[in-house]
Amino acid sequence: MALLEVNDLNIHLRTRRGQVQAVRNLSFSLERGQTLGLVGESGCGKSITALALMGLLPEQAGVTGSVRLNGQELLALPEPQLCRIRGNRIAMVFQEPMTALNPVHTIGDQVSEPLQIHGGLSPMAARTQATGLLERVGIADAARRFDAYPHQFSGGQRQRITIAMALACEPDLLIADEPTTALDVTLQKQILELIRDLVRERGMALLLISHDLGVVAQSVAAMMVMYGGSVVESGPTRSVFAHMAHPYTRGLLAARPRLGVAPGTRLTTIPGAVPELADLPAGCPFFGRCSFAVSDCSGEYPSLTGLEEEHLARCSRLKAIESQAASA
Repeated sequence: MALLEVNDLNIHLRTRRGQVQAVRNLSFSLERGQTLGLVGESGCGKSITALALMGLLPEQAGVTGSVRLNGQELLALPEPQLCRIRGNRIAMVFQEPMTALNPVHTIGDQVSEPLQIHGGLSPMAARTQATGLLERVGIADAARRFDAYPHQFSGGQRQRITIAMALACEPDLLIADEPTTALDVTLQKQILELIRDLVRERGMALLLISHDLGVVAQSVAAMMVMYGGSVVESGPTRSVFAHMAHPYTRGLLAARPRLGVAPGTRLTTIPGAVPELADLPAGCPFFGRCSFAVSDCSGEYPSLTGLEEEHLARCSRLKAIESQAASA
């Protein structure tokens, strides 16, 4: 039995334009110690998927399918039972380190709180353990700074503190939602290395959410690429990067800045703009921006096609794409 099993997850949101489908037919599993990346542009469904796993969807959201942790169905659990799992067996590093911490509580109180709630530790024992966690994630002089407030720390330090909070109860699953947002490249490298080391030490499963293919390539063994609420490509990271099958995945890689290009060279872009969820076509969600699309693509929702090494792509034009790549 896998640690986490997600089957046919669908998330609907009520908007001013009616009900829209934010996530469509999402299925994946994670074993202990496994690492999985979730990639895509803003609005593709990455973060709302994480919120569904945490039981933190907004009130207007509707959800169907199955999310099982060690065989226990989470979607049907009442809030009191979810509270015993959230922050304990599943923990999340939220996206923005500058706002993820409560500004009116000390960082020590925020790291030690889950240890008291879920671990039953006394305030003194929780303080001792929380201080050790802060030291482990690289907060210098943690014992002295235990009673400091979030505004007294830099963005990189705040991100380390949020990681300490998430790891306090040694969760089975760690969800890291854009953990390097707003950090410079040096801090980004340090934070990613810290997460990798901690996951390896504690044997946790990791779900890393990012819009950056480079971050995913360095950090996880498997990946899923999302667009318009659907997974359009998935598989072992090495296999996906070696043979990018879906036009959207290829477009994301082509759009990355490259070293050695002439000054003033314009970045490659994916044509068009991300459509609103209410405007997605009935078929392939990437239809309106895809140079390989034909009329049938707008009406028929493609199934995932197996390629190699558990590498899958959701596209009916894979042969045409492969032929063009071979002749290039």
